Amino acid sequence: MAGHWYVLRSKPNKEDALSRQVVSRGIELYYPRVNVQPINPRARALRPFFPGYMFVRADLVQVGLSTFQWMPYASGLVCFDGEPASILDGILQTLRRSIEDLSKRNVEERLQLEPGTPLTINSGPFAGYKAIFDTRLPGSDRIRILLNVVRGVQVPLELAAGYVEIEA
Repeated sequence: MAGHWYVLRSKPNKEDALSRQVVSRGIELYYPRVNVQPINPRARALRPFFPGYMFVRADLVQVGLSTFQWMPYASGLVCFDGEPASILDGILQTLRRSIEDLSKRNVEERLQLEPGTPLTINSGPFAGYKAIFDTRLPGSDRIRILLNVVRGVQVPLELAAGYVEIEA
């Protein structure tokens, strides 16, 4: 189906049901999800990359704007001044590639961390500080480190594993 890409909003926690509605109507859909390791084994292991949003490609003249406003589980298209905001194909393709690259990179493979491994924080408010690895936190890619604040004083800090790199 020809047309432009648009951002479709879903009702809270209804992204999966909305994606099935969109596909059943023959509308092209891009709905990126990410694998997570939830603490609760009954929780979803696959969660939306953009909670509450997905991308649809449609010809609004053919399909009609009201289709997305009244579709079950939908809150309508993202609009500015009452006009649906379209996304350029190049931007969406770049977004797809970036999300695919990100999902291929696994923090576990990138950082082989053992307790006591010296680290440098490379982003966030503590960028440039030295620390040592303490432990991984269950259910996410967050870790606990011991931040070297003052000589001999280490403060525990929890942050995303992507914020650190192994000290060379």
